[in-house]
Amino acid sequence: MKNQEKVNELIEKRVEARLGGGPKRIEAQHQKGKYTARERIDMLLDEGSFEEYDMFVTHRTKSFGLDKQQYLSDGVVTGHGTIDGRIVFVFSQDFTVFGGSLSETFALKICKIMDQAMKVGAPVIGLNDSGGARIQEGVRSLAGYAEIFQRNIMASGVVPQISAILGPCAGGAVYSPALTDFILMSDKSSYMFVTGPKVVKTVTGENISTEDLGGANVHATKSGVAHFMSTNEEEAMLIIRKLLNYLPSNNLEEPPVLKCDDPIHRLEDSLNDIIPDNSNKPYNVLDVVHAVADNHEFLEVHANYAKNIVVGFSRFNGRPAGIVANQPCFLAGVLDIEASRKAARFVRFCDAFNIPIVTFVDVPGFLPGSGQEYGGIILHGAKLLYAYGEATVPKVTITLRKSYGGAHDVMGCKQLRGDCNYAWPTAEIAVMGAKGAVEVLEGRAIEQLRDEGERAAFILQKELEYTEKFANPYQAAKYGFIDDIIEPRNTRFRIIRALETLANKKDFNPPRKHGNIPL
Repeated sequence: MKNQEKVNELIEKRVEARLGGGPKRIEAQHQKGKYTARERIDMLLDEGSFEEYDMFVTHRTKSFGLDKQQYLSDGVVTGHGTIDGRIVFVFSQDFTVFGGSLSETFALKICKIMDQAMKVGAPVIGLNDSGGARIQEGVRSLAGYAEIFQRNIMASGVVPQISAILGPCAGGAVYSPALTDFILMSDKSSYMFVTGPKVVKTVTGENISTEDLGGANVHATKSGVAHFMSTNEEEAMLIIRKLLNYLPSNNLEEPPVLKCDDPIHRLEDSLNDIIPDNSNKPYNVLDVVHAVADNHEFLEVHANYAKNIVVGFSRFNGRPAGIVANQPCFLAGVLDIEASRKAARFVRFCDAFNIPIVTFVDVPGFLPGSGQEYGGIILHGAKLLYAYGEATVPKVTITLRKSYGGAHDVMGCKQLRGDCNYAWPTAEIAVMGAKGAVEVLEGRAIEQLRDEGERAAFILQKELEYTEKFANPYQAAKYGFIDDIIEPRNTRFRIIRALETLANKKDFNPPRKHGNIPL
């Protein structure tokens, strides 16, 4: 064969590989409103940057007639490219080939790029659209999943891992995304569950649709499995690109600092009046976050789950920071099981990847009740406590209003190695609110008062005395637990000055294999 004929053969095989399962299956994918594996990669990566690995790999199975069905790339496209000029590794499952089902060689392709990502210290992005294990390969496909899981575990905290669910993801396939740092689901076109509706019906008798069992909205609002939900695949790729903009490529690098044209000294006069005079009235803590962040930008994570706490990413003078903020608009900002888990995992992610943590506190306490106690609020609350205490990154905490009881401790207090702890003049830092405190402290005296008017007047007087003495930041400041009481409109400047001062912070945990976080 002449050289040109060999070149032509190569070109033809590349064309064949890029067609995946063929034109008819590609058209079927498009009719579902979904893109192909390679189209997704082109949307995600910088134009012309993708370098593909293992285009000519095929499966090795001869049983069940599979020896007569050979497709180049074997159902997954793998390789590396760039996002905003930074190297990332990516795999994109191809539903047009055997429904994107995972074979032994399919798994090995994913493992190869994950190994490469660990060697060079680059993020891994998985675009999932798969019917699950390739049944014809039996235990070899299960072994393939386990090989991927092991690499997910080894990469955890070393390189960022992001999973986009753009179609089905069921059975054992769900656990690789679950091991990654962030999961994004596309609304109405993706789902995740361990067992599908038919099995659920057989085992439990429950009738439930695919969407209600494991759709994007369910996992973004009820289970917390999905960190982001997109309306379509184009938006999904934009979210991933935006997210990576805040993250370092690996745990040995600092997050990317961008040039900032938003003045450091910008004053936000609106913050001086944002806290209502009535401490039981809500306000939107997102208004505070947007006011102080560079260009008022904030990328919220888990926006639709456990809304009583807010987490996400912003920049301060170009430096990325993780934001944790109690949200008085929902359940008065109380900490419950879901909020504690949500915030704890986010804090640990930030700490793993050298991202400073800025905390805005307005928390009345932990949610009481048998439902919370039976659900393990003690253990789940301890997760947040553990996460803050373990974190060695710069930690800046601003108490806006309430900071009561044990919830004060778990929200980045000074004793959990908070670096800069500030408070607004409206801060109320105490063991509990005035009403509850008076009931405890003056309970006997209240019981002795028979006249209802006298009792009400006495309670009111004692509540005012308690409020005057404890519902302010000066007691905490007197002991050095608050480093300074700041004017709200200066909050942006004080956060930026603190983060710049802490940029070279070094803190260490004791030598150990690993801690035993409450699970």
